[in-house]
This record gives sequence, structure tokens and C-alpha cells, in this order.
Amino acid sequence: MDRPTFLTAVISDTHGLLRPEILRLLAGCDHILHAGDVGKAGILAALQQIAPTTAVRGNVDTGAWAEALPASVLVDLAGLPICMLHNLAELEIQPAAAGVRVVVSGHTHRALIEKRAGVLYLNPGSAGPRRFGMPVSMARLRIAAGRVEPELIELPLD
Repeated sequence: MDRPTFLTAVISDTHGLLRPEILRLLAGCDHILHAGDVGKAGILAALQQIAPTTAVRGNVDTGAWAEALPASVLVDLAGLPICMLHNLAELEIQPAAAGVRVVVSGHTHRALIEKRAGVLYLNPGSAGPRRFGMPVSMARLRIAAGRVEPELIELPLD
């Protein structure tokens, strides 16, 4: 019998802004991944009220609250090994050799889904203030029976 689908929301670069539109899209997810540049501790507290949340520290995350955040993390969600860090350029492992199936990053504000050497690379884009003329976006990972299906979601903002 197949396990039910495990829904993971993926956000990054909130820079202290948690949009109501993002909160609505997070409802019903089983876990939240935040790929850094959180901006302030209150963001993580709000996310934890929606679902268990795993976050990493980004380059704008400073101060005592941010010291508790790791620079990178390996997490297993529904049997899927995921490596998360803020800046993909700082990846220090060979994901495929380490058994990692998904690498989540942020930093660029540019949404991306790409498969390399059997590893899914996902950048959800920026969920916070619109910057660099980029859209506001997030992603979801649907995990079921050892398979992962990524989805990018661009917010239609004025």
C-alpha cells in the first residue's frame, strides 16, 4: 500500500516579510523548509504555528536569534534525503554520492527547478519583498512512494 502524499512547502528570502498570500499557500502542508534570509525570528515562530519548520541561516540573518540556525542541514522528509543551504555556491558535499535526492537553496531570488546527476535542485525564489524585478514565489514538494514532484508557485501581486 502506498504511503499518503507528504506535502512540503519551500520558501526563501522572506527578509522579514511574511505575506498573507504565502500564509494561505502554506496551510495544509506537512512541513515547511525555509532556505534562509529569514529576516527576523518572528517569521520562524509564525511558520512553526502552521507546520514543523526547518530553516537555515542566510547572509542577512544576524543577531542572537539567527545564531541557532545552521548554515546547512540534511533532513529526511517522508524518506526523502534533502540538503538545504542558503547559497548554492557554498554546497560542500557531492549530493548524489551522499545519497541526497534534493538540494534546496535560496539567495538568488530566482526560482529554479533543475535535475543534475539524478539530484533535484530547487530554489523557490523569493517569498518576501519584491526585489531585482523578480516575481514573488515559493515552491511545494509532493513526496509519495519514494518519488518527489516539485511545483513552483508565482504569486500574482499588483
